[in-house]
Formats: sequence, structure tokens, C-alpha cells
Amino acid sequence: MSKSVYESPLNSRYAGDEMKYIFSPDRKFSAWRQLWVTLAESEQQLGLDISDEQIEEMKAHIYDINYDEAAKEEKICRHDVMAHVHAFGEQCKKAKPIIHLGATSCYVGDNTDVIIMHEALEVIRKKLINVINLLCNFAEKYKDLPTLGFTHFQPAQLTTVGKRATLWIQDLVMDLECVDAQLKKKKLLGCKGTTGTQASFLELFSGDVEKVKMLDRLIAEKMGYSDVFAVSGQTYTRKLDSQMLYLLSGIAQSAHKFSNDIRLLQNLKEIEEPFAKGQIGSSAMAYKRNPMRSERMASLARYVIADTMNPMMTASEQWLERTLDDSANKRISVPEAFLATDAILNIYLNISDGLVVYDKMIEKHIAAELPFMATENILMDAVLAGGDRQDLHEKIRVYSMQAGEQVKVYGRENDLLTRILNDPAFCLTEQKLKKSLDPKKYVGIAPIQTAEYVEFVRESILLPNKDVLGVTSELSV
Repeated sequence: MSKSVYESPLNSRYAGDEMKYIFSPDRKFSAWRQLWVTLAESEQQLGLDISDEQIEEMKAHIYDINYDEAAKEEKICRHDVMAHVHAFGEQCKKAKPIIHLGATSCYVGDNTDVIIMHEALEVIRKKLINVINLLCNFAEKYKDLPTLGFTHFQPAQLTTVGKRATLWIQDLVMDLECVDAQLKKKKLLGCKGTTGTQASFLELFSGDVEKVKMLDRLIAEKMGYSDVFAVSGQTYTRKLDSQMLYLLSGIAQSAHKFSNDIRLLQNLKEIEEPFAKGQIGSSAMAYKRNPMRSERMASLARYVIADTMNPMMTASEQWLERTLDDSANKRISVPEAFLATDAILNIYLNISDGLVVYDKMIEKHIAAELPFMATENILMDAVLAGGDRQDLHEKIRVYSMQAGEQVKVYGRENDLLTRILNDPAFCLTEQKLKKSLDPKKYVGIAPIQTAEYVEFVRESILLPNKDVLGVTSELSV
């Protein structure tokens, strides 16, 4: 491949081979030819004078696409579909007269776009499920490990490492539900004609309305679809593209949230994304272990979220039964959204399969903050031991301020517990105080929530989809 022209990073660096094939010229134009074969077969079945020989000739050339001939013709006619009709006809001399009979450009273009988007969505679905599976394993493993919770990125009540992972899982489960809902209602455009009235086919079948309707159904069935759009202009409604990219945007949002969390936790040295043996974190600062995978995920996610505006505007600006100002835009925006989302999920798979947890750092951070969180329990214990609640509450307030000053102003250890222990008014022994400081006392029912949610996800999602499990991702860069 020439290195003197622009290469899309989505193609050269990020997206997986399966997704790149789905949006390749080979897949697109072979689908066009399959649709032409299907049209001919269906028209023959409904009584038009099309021979088996013509159909077999077309079938023999579905995949050996003569791109040079198509390119040469498009320079002349300035019409991609007619260029490929010509190129296909050059290979199928006997079938040439009946190729594309009664059809419009959108018959092959739009039906192919629908098919490709659904194939791409199946790939997205498979990878989503595998990310969910890996995160379930992680959540289960660390369901009991206490960690600081954060609100406003300020230390808050304790949670567990596993419970935090269920928040990532839940977002992806919601995305999967949207994907499944979209796939359940998938439809083909069918053969609707120039303005959606099927007038050309009514002419072909001498006014036989039932045959016109049957043609739509036959084409859909032969292409693996059980339904078609009931009505259309020349094109399928561009609301479909908008809905598809909205789904991808949802996945990007979930992934971006995850990537942010990992980047914050990596700064705290609590959880770290995988780091390859020879990986360089910084060209200048050799010691650094930057969260580069998470940052790449966030970067691509922002692109997908922003890209969603393209089909939204296109859907809103279509004129009557057809305008062509959707074409150039959707050629770029739709494939790139799918390729970028595929890349995001590849990164997500890679990170979630290799997350590193530093439990000692987690313990250290808990130890620095838990004394403040434990003061309510300490107060209750001291009152039960005979202390005055109001007096003790004021002492804890004053000691907390003093201890906070030691930490923030002087960079010293939190000495709140030592201050309390040294005050006889609290009537507490060191043993009693330590009992109040067991982190597991402060996580609520987080371990139970985690275990129950993971079980639910495994039973309702992972078990019914066990045939797609086992997907992993090795990043090339």
C-alpha cells in the first residue's frame, strides 16, 4: 500500500479485521451483486422471462468483482451504481439485459447499507457481551475488597472494588439491551422504486398488485430478513442511521466513563491498566506508566459521540421522497462510527482482561481516611462506655480539624485516632478502637449487591450467549 496518501487511523491502527471487512468494498459490492441475483430470482419466480442460465451466470461472478472496469465506467457516467451494473454485465453477457431490472440505485445501495449495519451491530454485540463477561469475573473476584468511594472525587463512604465494577457492567448491560432491541426490529428496504410507490414493478407485472407485494417479501426472505419497511420514499428512512449511531454513542459514553475511572484510579496507584513489557510511558520521563489505553478509549469515544450529530442532521434535512445530500456524509459517518466503536470495544476487552489491583495502596488510602468516617461509631462506643455525647461530639470535631491540619498543612500522618485514644473522656482501649476501624464494617451490603448482580447478569445474559464468549483482544499499537 502506498504511503504517499492519507490513511484512516481507524483502518491502519484501531479497528479489528472483522469490522474492517464488513465495511470493505468487497463486502459492499458483493452484496450489490447478491441483491441483483436475488431480484432476478424473485422476478423469475413471479413469472418474468428470466432464465436459469442467466441467474447462474450472475451467481458465478458475485465475488470476482472487476473494479477496474467499474472505475473506468464511473469516470464516464458519474454514477457508481450504473458503473457497477455495466461492470457486472461485462462479466455476465447473457444476463446483462435483465440485471437491475425495474430497480433503482437505492435498491442495491440502501439494502446493502442496512445489511452491513446489522452485520456490524452483531459484531458490536458479541464484543459487548465479552467485555461484560470479563468485568463480571473481575467484580466477583474483588467483591469483598473494601476501597474508598468518591463523590466529587473527594473521599466518601467505603465501597468495594467489585461493587464499583458492577457500575461499569450495568452501563454496558443497558447498551446491550438497546442493541438487542434494534436487532429485533431489523427490516430490509426491499424494492420500493423511485419514489417508494413500486410503480416500475407494477408495470413489469402488468398491474398485478399481489406480485408486486410478493416481490418485496421474496427479496427480504432470500436475503435473510423477515420484514421490510412498510413504506418509504426512494430510500429507507434516515432515522435508521440516526438510531444506529445513537446506540454506538451510548456504548462510547459507557466506555468513556470507564476510561475516566481507570485514569483516576491509576493516578491513585490503586488500579492500573495493563502495561506491556517493552511499553514506553513517556518519551521524556522514562519512569512513567501512563494510562495510554484508557486515554485512547476516551479519545475514540468522544469521536463517536460527536459523530452522532451527522445522521441526526441528515435525517432531519431529507427533502420529500429523496435528496442526495445524505450520500457523501453517510459514506463517512456511518462506517467510521462502527469502526471507532469496534476499536473502543477492542481496547475495553484488552484492559478488562488485564486490570491490576494494588490492594496495599487501597488499604493505605483507607487508613488515611477511615478515622474520619469511623468517628460516628467511635462516638457511640464512647457514649456506651459512659461518656457525654455532646461533649464528646465537640472533642471529635476539634480533633478532626487538628488532624486534618496535620495532613494537609504539614504532610503528616492522620493522628486523629491517637488524639482520641489519649483523651480519657472517651474511655476507649486500643483494642476497642481497632475493632471500630475494620473497613469491612463500612461497606454496607456492597459484597451482597455485587454477588447478586453478577449472578443475574450471568444467568440472563452470559449463559444464553455462551456461544459468543471467549473473544479477546491483543492491541497492535
